[in-house]
Amino acid sequence: MRILDSIRFRLATLFKHKQMRAEMEEELRTHIQHRADDLERSGLSRGQAERRAHIEFGGREKYKEECHEAAGGNFFGILLQDVHFGLRVLRKSPGFAGAAVLTLALAIGANAVVFGVLNAVILRPLDVPDAQSLFAFETGDTEVGYQSYPDYLDFRARNRSFEDLATFGMSQVVLDTGKDPSQVWSYEASGNYFDVLGIQPYLGRFFHASDERGPNSAPYVVLTYAYWHSHFQDDRDVVGRVVQVNKHPFTVIGVAPPAFVGTILFFSADCFVPIVNHNQLDGDSALNQRGNRWTFEPFGHLKQGVSQAQALADLSSIGSYLEAAYPKEDGRKSFTLIRPGFPNFLGRPVRAFVAGLMLLAGLILLAACANLGGMFAARAADRSREVALRLALGSSRKRILRQLLTEAMLISVAGGTAGLLISVMLLRRLSVWQPFPDLAIHVPASPDAKVYFVALALAFVSGFLIGIVPVHQVLQANPYEIVKAGSTAMPGRRTTVRDVLLVVQIAICAVLVTSSMVAVRGLARSLNSNFGFEPRKAMLAGVDLKMAGYTGDNVTAMEKRMVDAMETIPGVEQAGLVNNPPLVMGGGWTSSVFRDETSDLKPANVASSIFQYNISPGYFRAAGTALLAGRTFTLHDDKNAPRVAVVNQEFARRIFSSDRTALGKYFKAADGGRFQVVGIVEDGKNFNFTESQQPAMFLPIPETEPLNSAWLVVRSSRDPQELAAAMRNKLHELDAGLSCEIETWTRGMDFALFPSRMATLSLGVMGLIGAMLSSTGIFGMAAYSVSKRLKELGIRVALGAQRMEVLRAALGRAVKLLAVGSAAGLVLGILATRVLAYIVYQATPRDPLVLGGVVLAMLLLGLVAAWIPAQRALSVNPVKLLREE
Repeated sequence: MRILDSIRFRLATLFKHKQMRAEMEEELRTHIQHRADDLERSGLSRGQAERRAHIEFGGREKYKEECHEAAGGNFFGILLQDVHFGLRVLRKSPGFAGAAVLTLALAIGANAVVFGVLNAVILRPLDVPDAQSLFAFETGDTEVGYQSYPDYLDFRARNRSFEDLATFGMSQVVLDTGKDPSQVWSYEASGNYFDVLGIQPYLGRFFHASDERGPNSAPYVVLTYAYWHSHFQDDRDVVGRVVQVNKHPFTVIGVAPPAFVGTILFFSADCFVPIVNHNQLDGDSALNQRGNRWTFEPFGHLKQGVSQAQALADLSSIGSYLEAAYPKEDGRKSFTLIRPGFPNFLGRPVRAFVAGLMLLAGLILLAACANLGGMFAARAADRSREVALRLALGSSRKRILRQLLTEAMLISVAGGTAGLLISVMLLRRLSVWQPFPDLAIHVPASPDAKVYFVALALAFVSGFLIGIVPVHQVLQANPYEIVKAGSTAMPGRRTTVRDVLLVVQIAICAVLVTSSMVAVRGLARSLNSNFGFEPRKAMLAGVDLKMAGYTGDNVTAMEKRMVDAMETIPGVEQAGLVNNPPLVMGGGWTSSVFRDETSDLKPANVASSIFQYNISPGYFRAAGTALLAGRTFTLHDDKNAPRVAVVNQEFARRIFSSDRTALGKYFKAADGGRFQVVGIVEDGKNFNFTESQQPAMFLPIPETEPLNSAWLVVRSSRDPQELAAAMRNKLHELDAGLSCEIETWTRGMDFALFPSRMATLSLGVMGLIGAMLSSTGIFGMAAYSVSKRLKELGIRVALGAQRMEVLRAALGRAVKLLAVGSAAGLVLGILATRVLAYIVYQATPRDPLVLGGVVLAMLLLGLVAAWIPAQRALSVNPVKLLREE
């Protein structure tokens, strides 16, 4: 009952606010009048009596507030008063208010954007039912989650931890809907793929495990909603239509829901096809090869009551069984459970990079709070007389602090709202951005409730941090001393909160500037480092012979004709073939090799995992790869000749302990084939720029299986556009049905360079924001120092002080703080070397150019920020100042 009565009373005070104020005013007036009547009867005049009564009573407003609080505390009324007064104060300083709102908008917007990406790639699960129990598993021995299809079937049949296991792979196919055939990306999914995910079709039906009755038994295709919308114009009669997939008839049986584009978050496919039809789609027998690990991680829902530790133990027991049953294909495996959405070989670097960006964004917000905290502290100092008078008139320190905090909250809410609007626009643009149109890669960063909540939470936290900076000044303020000092008060020489905040802000700026310069320097080195080939003046032409109908020996003959045709183009120096060019879409695939003395070729005895490239005799010259010893391949290195290989230096060091004695020695492949090393080439990059030196081997195409798809490498000094047109014409002369993608090798490396470029852009933007915040902080500090010491500077000038002495007196403190903060930030940047090197290739703050650049940038930053205050200090007129005084 007491709680109900209290609630009723507070509601009554809220809705009867005006009536209570009137009654309170009348009561206070009556009390003062009664006291005045008593004084008048004691002999004072009426005017003196009323004046004496008012003095004895004290501050009426203070008593009104105390009475309000005693009557239940009209919280909302007082809050509205504080907000109204705060708006009036900020309206009188539009420049300060605008700069503060813009500062917080930039800082909170940057945090919201980075958190949106963090939320998309780390925090947000797949948009499927019961996503919390959905796990994929990867094998620790390969560092990726690839499994062969036979292994997947065994895991599915033997595990006791998952309700069911599904799997999938990615492939590019030609989809012919009856109009223009086009290459699209597809998921090759197990029959139970959609059932395990628990999603329902938007239109028609999905394929199921019951549709699988052996190889090529399920010629069905499910379209994504986006592909159905763009290519079939939402035609609901598409279900049942027959289309051609790689020239094989497939029936469209359904359309996936709009929100579902697959189980890889950054990749939007166009269709889903049953994995049992892999032979029709890719022309190989990978489904029957236990050693061919080409699918992504198997995934499924853990059974109720099964822990992750129990699931890992179950998977380990199955791994032990596979090792014993298939010793040549399966080795001892360790397993890790991961959330589906990112394959871990890509997910770990992405997560680390985004987490690093989140840390830097947090530093930007901290710098912004330090900036605004210093500005608020300066404003509180400037308003010291106002605060003193309010205290003298009876206002409580609590009320003054609440008023200052309200002003800070108004700015933070305005800045947070603006930053949120900016971040929402950027995230929506980012979610539809496709950096590689041919790959359908996108960042699923559309904002959701978490992004809104974080932005608003950061706004309130920032407002609180900014508003509490002047607390010490208000609590320690002595109204008598402040009023007595008047306008002659000088800023003290001791270290203040503003000084500490400015040093923190400059240090953070120096870290951000260091990071951005390190990124720029690393990117420049990436573009000019030794890749083990020379991409400049080299063209690539990707040709898919399988899609053009070539098989068996016809593939080998066509490959030779293509190389010969390229070499007849005027200006072409050399042409060659390679299965996958290094640094182009992941480079070559890996295979296992054994030392020549190894007789038991099981996975446990593998000497090393090697990048393998199948090449034609002219590849090395076309690629610009230096031959260090031995010879390259000739046309005689075919299936009838002894098996030979060219290896790089790292291969020779790792397998034979030295690259000087490797020539003529032998090693074995996983199939037992024995290869002789006939040449050694320079080391280079294969998968990405940040990888350590990796072993690689090159095998002649005539010795290996024909390449269903291959890349022509053409070296020429001709204009790339003219050369591309000539190459396309030559290929069409050979076969008008050949589809080819022609680009420069440098352009082909865009995918490998993308992380470094994005890191450089992101760090550069953050460095720029940090520089802006730091410059405004230095400017504010210098301008405030000059404004508070104008009289002192005028006296110095009148006494004959030189220009440098005036500048030293006016800006010396700001310069010292700049030096301390910059040194601290540079040291922190150097300590972060390993993190920066992980983000950007060949990035290190210990680079002399980076160190010099940071020092120069911070010096210029200080000069620009202090220029206007310095000009004001030098132009001081002592006569005018003394006259005003």
